[in-house]
Amino acid sequence: MNDRYLSVPEVAELLGTTERFPRQLIAERRITFVHVGRHVRIPESALRAFIEANTVQPVSAGGRRLEAVA
Repeated sequence: MNDRYLSVPEVAELLGTTERFPRQLIAERRITFVHVGRHVRIPESALRAFIEANTVQPVSAGGRRLEAVA
C-alpha cells in the first residue's frame, strides 16, 4: 500500500483547477475514489491514470493539412 490518498483540495491544486472539477469527476464516477468515513480520497495512482487517459498527443504535420479542433 504505497499509494498516497489525496483530498479533493489537493487534487484540485495538482490539476490547477477549482475543487468543483474533482468533485464533478467523483460524482460522475469518472475517477477512482475511496470513502474514508465521511471523507473522499483519490489514490495518487488513479489521478495519474486519469491524466494519462486524457492526455492528447500532438499530431505531426507530416505534409498533412491540420484541421481546426474546436
